[in-house]
Amino acid sequence: MQEEKIRSGMVAIVGPPNAGKSTLLNCLLGQKISIVTPKPQTTRNRIIGILNSPSYQIVMLDTPGLHKAGKPLNLEMVKVAVASLSEVDAILFLVDVSLPLPEKQKKAVEYLEGAGSPAILVLNKMDLLEKEQVLPMIEMYRDIYPFTAIVPISALRSDGTDILLEELVRLLPTGPRLYPEDIPTDSTERFIVAEIIREKIFLLTGQEIPYSTAVIIDSFKEEEGKNLVTIHATIVVEKSSQKAILIGRKGSKLKQIGKSARLDIERLLTQKVLLKLWVKVHKNWTKDMRFIRDLGL
Repeated sequence: MQEEKIRSGMVAIVGPPNAGKSTLLNCLLGQKISIVTPKPQTTRNRIIGILNSPSYQIVMLDTPGLHKAGKPLNLEMVKVAVASLSEVDAILFLVDVSLPLPEKQKKAVEYLEGAGSPAILVLNKMDLLEKEQVLPMIEMYRDIYPFTAIVPISALRSDGTDILLEELVRLLPTGPRLYPEDIPTDSTERFIVAEIIREKIFLLTGQEIPYSTAVIIDSFKEEEGKNLVTIHATIVVEKSSQKAILIGRKGSKLKQIGKSARLDIERLLTQKVLLKLWVKVHKNWTKDMRFIRDLGL
């Protein structure tokens, strides 16, 4: 039997932090597999989302934001994003049009120079822009880099994403599907659960805490016949003071994080979840390369 030939390929979603890369991936897939918060540099790992249709399969890589990095953890995050550019058939370069064009966005475009793959500029959050600002915005970016296409969208509202997909599919080679048709991601349930917990930490704690935390799933056990999954997870912080803040008065903050995460995890697994969280101090873990590697970065 001859293998089906369709438009099929890998696409990296890159751009400055907080441009809406994870929101776009979730929007295109029609489900949440990548965590989203208002804080920059939420995404640390490369997340794969697989978009299927009868005529194409797009394997989309949601990457950490391209930014000037100092700490070892942030340097590894940027390496993950840059490495993705060398192995894809096309690139979606996403920017937030509600922000002025800072130097860091121009710097981020420089990463495209050596990529060798066609790039589409995606102007996100167009719902925050006045109509008369659209054309000048497009012209401004046209002068920065020879993009294959420039597509204005609102990932939050799913506006313009149909046009974006049309432009993207044109750039993909003809070939077989790279993944089975019925899976939306290659990420494990354990990985997504850890990301959900980390998302709640970003949403429910202050500026310093989220960037100093990592989540490790210690155990993930399905109780047969009970429709119950018991999950034990450790939240790692860098300092004892951070541990105290994360736990909160009489454990109130940790309970809030756990409850919010559990509800999302139950939606993901379509089962009841018993979630147990612990907080552990690993001094200056964001500078510990062995520990960072153990996290999968």
